Amino acid sequence: MGNESKNLWISIFAGAFAAFMIYSYAQEQRKAIKEQLGARKVVVVAKEDIPEMTTIYDSMLETKSVPIDFVPDGFYSNVQEIVGNVSAVPFKKGQPVLRNHLYSPGADTGIALQVAPSKRALAIPIDEVRGVAKLIRPGDRVDIFVALDVGKGANLRRESFLLMQNVVVLAAGVSVQNNIPRLIEYDSTGKNAIQTSLTGDTKYSTITIEAEIKEAQDLVYILSTSPGNIYLTLRNPTDGTLKARLPSSTAESILARATEGSTAVAPVPQPQSNPFTGGILPPSGNRPSGTGGGR
Repeated sequence: MGNESKNLWISIFAGAFAAFMIYSYAQEQRKAIKEQLGARKVVVVAKEDIPEMTTIYDSMLETKSVPIDFVPDGFYSNVQEIVGNVSAVPFKKGQPVLRNHLYSPGADTGIALQVAPSKRALAIPIDEVRGVAKLIRPGDRVDIFVALDVGKGANLRRESFLLMQNVVVLAAGVSVQNNIPRLIEYDSTGKNAIQTSLTGDTKYSTITIEAEIKEAQDLVYILSTSPGNIYLTLRNPTDGTLKARLPSSTAESILARATEGSTAVAPVPQPQSNPFTGGILPPSGNRPSGTGGGR
């Protein structure tokens, strides 16, 4: 074998050996990377853009498998842990939802963002009688009636009247219009969370309404003088009509309407013919005692 052939085989062997070493190194690196990234965690992320101060529902969220080295602190792995909370910051689609970026339903969430510009939110005390058996829920619309004493001395009388129509109810107690389904409070230690369902809650004693500034001013006066004389009636959600202002109701006007239907004019008796003589009989109340004998 010549030197040239020998050198050729040495070159081929060296090249094969180098290729083998490169391949082995690449496989080892791939295995190391795979092992490093193989440990993964399920992380809850935003399925869509979520604005700030928005109640979060399960339709807004999804889960993704993320390498453990890329999992942020405070992540969630269960969608249901997040549902019902309120976003403290806006979330972009695909962004992990973190614990320090959420508000629990309560004082931090409030209803200020739900009040229409130029209007004001005002709380009204209610009970079962004045508040439609506490069947009023956030998002309902109500009419507000008031009973007030007017006049002085012998002229003192009570009148009831329609004060406001088609009023938006922002909250019933702490259940607000964005339908947050639960209230989370903490015990005296501040560590143990106590969760209260707000669905069907009737423990509330106030409702919060939305009113124009002048309407709010009138209500403040009534609340400061006769807070127990405010009554609510519940409207059908599809009824947005506004009725003309009715005259105030008083004891006299109610009695007058009650007696209108009972006062009737007595019918005038019609003359009848005498079957015996063919003459005309007088009205029954004026007939002689012997009439109708034929003699």
